Amino acid sequence: MKKILITGCVGFVGFSLAKRLLEKKNIIFGIDNIDNYYSKKLKYLRLDVLKKKKNFHFYKVDLKKKKLLKKKIGKIKFDYIFHFAAQAGVRYSIINPKKYIDSNIKGTNNLLDIIKDIRPKKIFIASSSSVYGNVSRFPVKENFRLNPINLYAETKYINEITANYYSKIFNLKIYVLRFFTLYGKWGRPDMFLFKLLKNIYKKEKFYLNNYGNHSRDFTHIDDAVNIVIRLMNVKEKNKFNFFNISSNNPINLKKIIQLFKDKYKDLDITLTKKNKLDVKKTHGCNRKVLNLTKYRKKNFAKLSNKLESIITWYTKNKIYKIT
Repeated sequence: MKKILITGCVGFVGFSLAKRLLEKKNIIFGIDNIDNYYSKKLKYLRLDVLKKKKNFHFYKVDLKKKKLLKKKIGKIKFDYIFHFAAQAGVRYSIINPKKYIDSNIKGTNNLLDIIKDIRPKKIFIASSSSVYGNVSRFPVKENFRLNPINLYAETKYINEITANYYSKIFNLKIYVLRFFTLYGKWGRPDMFLFKLLKNIYKKEKFYLNNYGNHSRDFTHIDDAVNIVIRLMNVKEKNKFNFFNISSNNPINLKKIIQLFKDKYKDLDITLTKKNKLDVKKTHGCNRKVLNLTKYRKKNFAKLSNKLESIITWYTKNKIYKIT
């Protein structure tokens, strides 16, 4: 059995990966500070699911507390490390920029400084499609110039630079995962789909920025997890690399709204002007990671096919009541 560390283990991506790796009989060490950026109840529900597995060990630690972090994990010989802990959200960075510096930059630096001596087989660090900013050519490839336009994206960009430095100086295998818009069961309540569902069930008006003209490369969490697990096991000649984790299939938000209107006739939508912190379109080329992992294009889930099951799960578990 492999020993695997996952930071941000009760976040959407960290939880989904931990759950799958536990099913494969790995020993998972999870770290999370369980902050209140969004519903703690949802995070504790995720944690309860993971705790049902005897091979799961949880540490409630904030990554900016380096001494405590080192005490918890500094002597464990991990085979793989996934750094998925981060302060998420674009608009929240306007209100509380310090939290992004502390969590995303300082926290990442602390973790890398500790695990450089552990020397796992591979280290994976979560980045974001937001590092590309607004671009004029699509789909975006990993070698495109990065142009972050908000603080959240800036912190992810800085983490990529820091990871590259640690890889070179300390001879570590570090791989950056640029996730595009992830969705699925157990998703974040501050993201588009679940925010819309919450407004529907609470019969509240939903405000859609940029008059609904945004497009997002929606990627199902199962596809993202499948690809990440394959990356664990493939031979990669480069000690440092980065990959787009995307479906390569952008969808205009107006089309998604129409899918909901077909089901909820009284859906109340108000279109508003563009927020300058939002990118207009995300569309990631996934050829690089597909070629390496042999994951097939036809395996990717389509949002239109998954929507009904997500709505059913959301309603059955009454997520709108706890978020």
